[in-house]
Amino acid sequence: MLDYKLLEALAAIVDQGGFDRGAQQLNLTQSAVSQRIKLLEARLGQPVVVRTPRLTPTPLGRRLLNHAQQVRLLEHDLLDKIPALGVSTQRLRLAVNADSLATWWAPALGDFCHRRGVLLDLVVDDQEVVLRRMRDGEVAGCICSTARPVQGAQARAIGTMRYQVMASPDFAERHFAEGVTHQALGRAPGILYGPNDRLHQRYLDAHGFKDPFPHHLCPSSEGVLQMVIAGIGYALIPECQTADTLRLSQLVDIDPKQPLDVPLYWHYWRHGGELLDALTAHLLSAGDNWLRPPQASPAAAI
Repeated sequence: MLDYKLLEALAAIVDQGGFDRGAQQLNLTQSAVSQRIKLLEARLGQPVVVRTPRLTPTPLGRRLLNHAQQVRLLEHDLLDKIPALGVSTQRLRLAVNADSLATWWAPALGDFCHRRGVLLDLVVDDQEVVLRRMRDGEVAGCICSTARPVQGAQARAIGTMRYQVMASPDFAERHFAEGVTHQALGRAPGILYGPNDRLHQRYLDAHGFKDPFPHHLCPSSEGVLQMVIAGIGYALIPECQTADTLRLSQLVDIDPKQPLDVPLYWHYWRHGGELLDALTAHLLSAGDNWLRPPQASPAAAI
């Protein structure tokens, strides 16, 4: 039988990114947590985490983390039905892409968290990367742009986020007076969310632009918007983030015929219990208010 205190230690060090912070979360000493991990590995006969260069779960560790996530969710269902067993407050660890968090996520989830008494523990990453968090067993659900779910999970299309190519009026006049030409793209500084900003590259590919180009790096959705308003560069910004600034004439769409549409999918564990099912239903409904309609159905659960 599994010793769930050992699994709890594994989940804590992976969630917190280290033995020190994991021990703090559990109100234990680092030595006690280390001993629990060693005992778990001794019983299984193989490691559950790789300790260097950074702490990551092994394939076996990921399977155990997935199991621990689902057990916690099912325990919450039981506590809801039998209050005498303990406190039923649930903390959901979810992965969300930065643009969703900066725009529709909070207003869409506010009512659900209030009604269900849910505490959120959010991991923020690029929409094409967060699925790794599910695969590693770090989170119970995620928002990403990939339709195919990981093993043991399901995916539902919740809507489409449209991105517009935005700049301040002065910046657009300086760099794009003749339109979005190859020469303009080669000299106008863009603003990327990071060195692996595939969205910006998709836009350049659509124009057949393959050359190096000047660019700023800013890992914050709100920061990118403020930099564009300040005339520092141009960027792809979610449509739902630009309505007020367009109305106030702070931004202009420099390429209105070439927006980029990114489908968003909600991934969640198939046996995650009633709480995840309820969150799924809520997101499917809330998406209609904040996002464009889904473009296509996701791949079937595997």
